[in-house]
Amino acid sequence: MSGVWIFDKKGVARLRANPTRESFEQTDPPYPGTATAPGARPRVLVYLPANHVIRSYAELEQRLGELGWTRYFNSNQTQLIQFHKSETSSHLISLPKSFANFKALHMYDIVVKNRSFFEVREP
Repeated sequence: MSGVWIFDKKGVARLRANPTRESFEQTDPPYPGTATAPGARPRVLVYLPANHVIRSYAELEQRLGELGWTRYFNSNQTQLIQFHKSETSSHLISLPKSFANFKALHMYDIVVKNRSFFEVREP
C-alpha cells in the first residue's frame, strides 16, 4: 500500500493514497509562512545582524529597504510583491502577496541575493 501518512491535530494518522497539494496545506503551520508537507521541517527566515526571525512582510520590507531594495509596484502583477535592487540592476525578488504562502523557496531566493544578511533556519 503506497501513499503518504497525514497526521491531524489530535495526532491521528491517516493514509492518503493519492495526496494533493491541498491535503498537505490542511494542517496549520507552526509559524506563519512555513506551511510544509508532513514530515518536512519548517523553516524561518532570519535577519542575521539582529538575529531576528522575519514574521511579516512589513518586517521584511523594512530590512530589505535598509539593504537598498525598493518595492516595485507593477499593476499587472496582482498576485506578487516584488522588490528590485536598483533601476539598472536585473536583481528582482518576487514573493506571493499573502505571507501565509511565503515558502522556503522564497526565503532561499532572498538569501542568495543577500548572503551576508539573511539565513534560513529550522526553528
